[in-house]
Amino acid sequence: MANEHPKVIVLMGSKSDWDVMQHADEMLTRFGVPHECRALSAHRTPSHVVELISAAEANGTEVVIAAAGGAAHLAGVVAAHTLLPVLGVPMSSALNGLDSLLSTVQMPAGIPVGTLAIGKAGAVNAALLAVAILARKDTDLRDQLQKFRDEQQEKVLSVTLP
Repeated sequence: MANEHPKVIVLMGSKSDWDVMQHADEMLTRFGVPHECRALSAHRTPSHVVELISAAEANGTEVVIAAAGGAAHLAGVVAAHTLLPVLGVPMSSALNGLDSLLSTVQMPAGIPVGTLAIGKAGAVNAALLAVAILARKDTDLRDQLQKFRDEQQEKVLSVTLP
């Protein structure tokens, strides 16, 4: 859901991360959250990352989701350039994503990154956490989130085992 003034920016280190991060895009779209998805690298396009993030808050963005694999510095670079909440999604990589997880979660004290699970679960949960953050000020979004949670509960309760 491209928008001139996205509430959430979904940033990934490369186009190859889209297979996973499309799940964040789908979840944000499901909730009607204006968002923008971009591929920018902390290492290969650092000035473009800084330019985007430096203008994000003034443009109405309230949450940034940053996904990267390997050294996974994207979320940390983003967090260093904004006061907005930054949610990191480690991507699977050469070490099954463990390298990405550790690079994302082990931020130095003072520059926090909320780190989610490796891969698809992390992408979905990052979007849901972004929705929860936005829902603090948006009662319609809060109602949608509650309905989603209720539906999840019903799915579990409706399961019958032999």
